[in-house]
Amino acid sequence: MTQRQASEQDDPLAPNKKDIRQDPLIAKLLGRLPAQLVQSYTDEQLEGIKGALGPNTWGSHFIDNRGTFKFPFIKWRFYYVFLLGRNKRAYTRREKNASLAIMVMLVFTVIFASMLLGLLVLYIIKSALGIDLFSDTSLGIWDQFKQWLG
Repeated sequence: MTQRQASEQDDPLAPNKKDIRQDPLIAKLLGRLPAQLVQSYTDEQLEGIKGALGPNTWGSHFIDNRGTFKFPFIKWRFYYVFLLGRNKRAYTRREKNASLAIMVMLVFTVIFASMLLGLLVLYIIKSALGIDLFSDTSLGIWDQFKQWLG
């Protein structure tokens, strides 16, 4: 057995050191660097970089589009980020209040629209049966409905 094999067996971290370049975070980082710079990093340095960057706590998104662009004749470069996915964050008090207000408005709007539609249907049924609640008074809805049907 060579000295290197013996030291790898004694070191419990040796298998992990071989895998550090296969880690997705490190592989992505190394993929963006020039080849001569990639070769200069030791596994210990890559472990340190991975520890400094920390775990990917924000997760993946359904749509994750990032990029940069530059306008002609302007020396600055601009970047954009478009993320779309399920919200896993805890809501702030302001967001909770806004969400509740929107939900209440939506419920009242649906109820109001349903009532208007119900009254319209009842009016059309009343007119079709020939029931006249107020003599010589008409909204003209029944005439428009008959005309629409042909």
